[in-house]
Amino acid sequence: MTAIAAPRVARDRTTPLTEARVVTLPGTRQALAVLRLATGFIFLWAFVDKTFGLGFSTPTERAWINGGTPSQGFLGSEAVSGPLQPFFAGIASPATDVLFMLGMLGIGLAVMLGIGLRVSAVAGSVIMVLMYLAEWPFAANTASTNPLVDYHIIYALALIVVAATAAGDTWGLGRQWRQLPVVRSQAWLI
Repeated sequence: MTAIAAPRVARDRTTPLTEARVVTLPGTRQALAVLRLATGFIFLWAFVDKTFGLGFSTPTERAWINGGTPSQGFLGSEAVSGPLQPFFAGIASPATDVLFMLGMLGIGLAVMLGIGLRVSAVAGSVIMVLMYLAEWPFAANTASTNPLVDYHIIYALALIVVAATAAGDTWGLGRQWRQLPVVRSQAWLI
């Protein structure tokens, strides 16, 4: 009977131990990179589909470039329910359209490139939790199949995992990003 080897703890010697300490088993880094790329693509795809109305979740006539209102359309829809509905209806504006779309683009590009994963994880998680609360999955007979953990929560957790494990270092620009002088002096940019 063979013993299972203990996980090896590896770290990038160019950063402090707390910055890039991850468990590495065969294939772990690649699996985290795939998770990072898939999660980043979710955000980037949302931006592209809502901007150009490719017909997947946004019809052409409701595309942002055709005068559509991505966040206002969602915040004013029947999908928004529950006790926070008045709050979400109240914040719907052209400004939230711009902020939402810039968020989707920025988070998508940063996560795909493997840079600024801390900022992306925080921003993306805030957006996902707000969307989760807007849809209020806690009431019966809603579109949600699970009132506690739905895809919004899974996406937020995936962002946190890729940021916490330095997943941008594999098939991404994470190492190069950390070497930039501004990033070295402002650790929150990692």
